[in-house]
Amino acid sequence: MSSQPQPAITWREDVLPSDVAGIERLTTDSGFFRPDEVAIAAELADERLAKGPASGYHFIFAQQGGDTLGYACYGPIACTLHSWDLFWIAVRNDLRGQGLGGQIMALVEQRVAFAGGERLYVETSSRPLYRPTRHFYQSRGYNMLAVLEDFYAPGDAKMIYAKTLPVMNRR
Repeated sequence: MSSQPQPAITWREDVLPSDVAGIERLTTDSGFFRPDEVAIAAELADERLAKGPASGYHFIFAQQGGDTLGYACYGPIACTLHSWDLFWIAVRNDLRGQGLGGQIMALVEQRVAFAGGERLYVETSSRPLYRPTRHFYQSRGYNMLAVLEDFYAPGDAKMIYAKTLPVMNRR
């Protein structure tokens, strides 16, 4: 029996009302985020729906058919000239390690650079669960800049990484 070819991955940047529940599902199913963190991830999509680009939150969604495979939320950091933050990135569990997260990051970096961003910052946990996440960032050229001990909880440091992006555009 031959298997049917999978539809191509499509990319979109607009946020749809259905994305709020999709983000909640994706972040919950990942096993990485506490319920309060899941709520915040969904809240950023709500904020984008309510305020549009003025929210400061930008999104990239990877889809196949009607399924969201992964997404990222990012935006400029207030009171800086060229610094941006990656707020969230998540890929469906069964697709981890297959390159989709790297594709999403590459698109985020491209969009940020095109918007005049010079540096993209990411933050993650020091917990052992996040070891693959830290490797993911490091393998894409992100350098660890700081460790804030006991930031998230006792024994759970905030690790801050950054990458300098190529100059593509200046506003």
